[in-house]
Amino acid sequence: MLASRVAWEYRPLDETRMDAATRYLIGEHDFTSFRDSACQAKNPVRNIMTLDVTRRGPFVFLDIVANAFLHHMVRNIAGVLMEIGAGKKDPQWTQQVLAAKDRTFGGVNAPPDGLYLMNVAYPAEFDLPHLSQTPVVW
Repeated sequence: MLASRVAWEYRPLDETRMDAATRYLIGEHDFTSFRDSACQAKNPVRNIMTLDVTRRGPFVFLDIVANAFLHHMVRNIAGVLMEIGAGKKDPQWTQQVLAAKDRTFGGVNAPPDGLYLMNVAYPAEFDLPHLSQTPVVW
């Protein structure tokens, strides 16, 4: 029933290691290493305000709040964190990938299954209505 709705990982993932790795990505950074090679954004600088990794039963959740995202940025962040969670890399590797500013340095791309855009918020001056929608919790 969850096929194509969640990403399946055969390796056990340590969410504590994954969450420790997120601290290097919080704030405003050049995310060139985490963008798709065909990304058309003129500027790779983005600001991640929140990046949390949590576990609920067999599911590992990755919650990211940012001012904007690059093409495949979340998939690439998830892939790097999964390598760390699987014990293949140390949490500090995230900092090295970010500093490299080279997409080939990280090289890990998570599948799109299970990645959902949950909300978009615009500045108040646009006076857009806020539609509250509660996500499905597993």
